[in-house]
Amino acid sequence: MIRKVSSEGVGYSVVDLNRVKHVFASAVPKTGGTFLHQSHDALQTIESVVRDEIALGTIVRQAIFIRDIKQREECRGIIEGFYGDDLPATSYIVQPPCGGKEIEIEAWGVGQADEGVEIHRYSDNLVVVKHDGIAWAHCARVVPQTDATKVYDRSVNAFERMQSILASQGFRYEQVVRTWLYLGDIVGPEGDTQRYKELNRARTDLYERIHFLRDHVPPGFKGTVYPASTGIGTDGTDVLMGCIALATDRKDLVLLPMENPQQTAAFDYGTEYSPKSPKFCRAMAVVVGECATILVSGTASIVNAETKFIGDVEGQTHQTLDNIEALIAKANFDRYGIPDLGATLKDLALARVYIKNQEDYEKTRAICEERLGELPTIYAVADVCRPELLVEIEGVAFAKK
Repeated sequence: MIRKVSSEGVGYSVVDLNRVKHVFASAVPKTGGTFLHQSHDALQTIESVVRDEIALGTIVRQAIFIRDIKQREECRGIIEGFYGDDLPATSYIVQPPCGGKEIEIEAWGVGQADEGVEIHRYSDNLVVVKHDGIAWAHCARVVPQTDATKVYDRSVNAFERMQSILASQGFRYEQVVRTWLYLGDIVGPEGDTQRYKELNRARTDLYERIHFLRDHVPPGFKGTVYPASTGIGTDGTDVLMGCIALATDRKDLVLLPMENPQQTAAFDYGTEYSPKSPKFCRAMAVVVGECATILVSGTASIVNAETKFIGDVEGQTHQTLDNIEALIAKANFDRYGIPDLGATLKDLALARVYIKNQEDYEKTRAICEERLGELPTIYAVADVCRPELLVEIEGVAFAKK
């Protein structure tokens, strides 16, 4: 079901899912030189992968990791010039690549017209992909448009803007299955509280009015439903958001918001972690027929609600991978009454590894490569949502009965 290829500077996975081919790729420039040179090097690698596996013009989502906020506008100009009318939904994330380059690129590509795939490009904020009776909205690069300076106000504005972008093409925010929330100085102070806690307060206040995905959860499901999510630091001081939303009339599509049996649900955290707890599920599984796409939230070295292996990056990396392993396992699907489905770490098609300290890169990478095997992976330097957390990992996994 998953075919993985990696070589120096590039890794990619090819997934045949319900007769549609999906490609997930990561690229690091093979050479040094200027930012422009490195950008084109990485882009041409992505283009080569996609051309060989599906077709040009099929990249629908892209995350660009850059070293310095001053490179962002130059990077956007490069990306727009490179793709022209085939511009993916693209976020520019100021998280320095761990490997020392100026840029890394993660790209998602989906099928071709002869596979029944339609791709509608509205801007670099929104691309909609339709196949098999399902419409996927890829929303990216959502930033606040307000003069407000407080994290809470800017976060509310960004959420509302994301709602508006989705609504422009008929999607409702309650159809969101996955979000990415980037916040500068994430563990820094905001008045007498913390910036991440203010982001959580904004999310909670917005989500109180939204009833997520109720038409597609399994019969009898009584759990809490929120999208999968990553909340992670970025350089600078502002808010950046993105999401994936899903719309369908198919009655056989099941959306399963999954929790980890080893962890307290984030939305049940006590007030010592945040006055208003983070509103997300540990993973969202999209089950169609005998296949499942599992969108794994940002995951860290937390058991129950407590941080484990404080000061030990290797222990935290192993615990984080243990948590993902338990989350996507067959035993966890069984808990939700969906038998014969489940995945292992080898069924991941893509991963991002956020590392707080650059000096921990080699240790973290060695463990990930040992346990994840050949896998397109982005390694970036970023603060995690608790000061003592050194690593956070997210990904996409696939399972088949």
